[in-house]
Amino acid sequence: MSLIERAARRLDELRRAGIEVPASTPRAARVGAEPSSIGTSSSVVDAAVAEERRLARLERPVSVDTSSPFIADSPVRRSREVTVDLDRLAAQGYVTPDAPRSQLADEFRVIKRPLLNNAQGKSAAPIHRANLIMVTSSLPGEGKTFTSINLALSIAMEVDTTVLLVDADVARPAVLDRIGLSSSAGLLDLLTQPGLDVADVLLKTNVDRLSILPAGTQHARATELLASAGMNRLLDELATRYADRIIVFDAPPLLLSTESRALASQVGQVLMLIEADRTTQATVKSALATIENCPVVMTVLNKTDPSQASGGYYGQYGGYGT
Repeated sequence: MSLIERAARRLDELRRAGIEVPASTPRAARVGAEPSSIGTSSSVVDAAVAEERRLARLERPVSVDTSSPFIADSPVRRSREVTVDLDRLAAQGYVTPDAPRSQLADEFRVIKRPLLNNAQGKSAAPIHRANLIMVTSSLPGEGKTFTSINLALSIAMEVDTTVLLVDADVARPAVLDRIGLSSSAGLLDLLTQPGLDVADVLLKTNVDRLSILPAGTQHARATELLASAGMNRLLDELATRYADRIIVFDAPPLLLSTESRALASQVGQVLMLIEADRTTQATVKSALATIENCPVVMTVLNKTDPSQASGGYYGQYGGYGT
């Protein structure tokens, strides 16, 4: 049955229900509608046709992108797709999937392997939320965001692992700017808007198996939000519902904020950057003391002089804790 025929039938139903329909020269008659539509107003026919179209849209199946590892159960929600400029990242010294093998890429393979082994249950003892990995430092400028992005990109190159990069430096978010994307709703919005779902703010990138959760709208009580029961529920959902996915958090420096300390108590692993020839031993000890309750803390000595160390950009890699 055509759209005009369905509209004409609806007008008949209106008449039988006792609703007065004005009469005039019918446009429906001019386009070959059924005789029952003759004598009706063209505006009424237009309204009936519009209603049929609206109902058709409601009845049409919704196309859902189910490839995202964090897609919501609701069929009307889907993650926004964004394009990361991989050439721009490569020019800035980041590891990219299509780049030739490099010393930096190999160093991140060394860094990620024990983290992935822990996340996949291959550690000596079970680690709660081992697939939640926080990257931080003692002070600003030690390379935590650079490391977070590279670690996420390196993990995305795994054959059977997906990764979500979360910008948890809510006071000074930098992840989207580094990869050339504009600011967007994200983590803090999930914690302040109960009706919001992860899929509503998740950014699905053109890098296979890599998604991004921005920091979101800045909030005066960001520390309390990161330490709240809502954050705990969100982390628990990410850690348990998607246990085969790795979540990397780019967190603030430990000694200049309390957000990282709140987050560290809720993740399974912490990777702490230490800048060579700058960060003192006392500073490192003070930073480590703030996250001593985290099950696994690993350290990376960053920005070493290649002529004085066997490694390249990341001269040394060490473990701390369990």
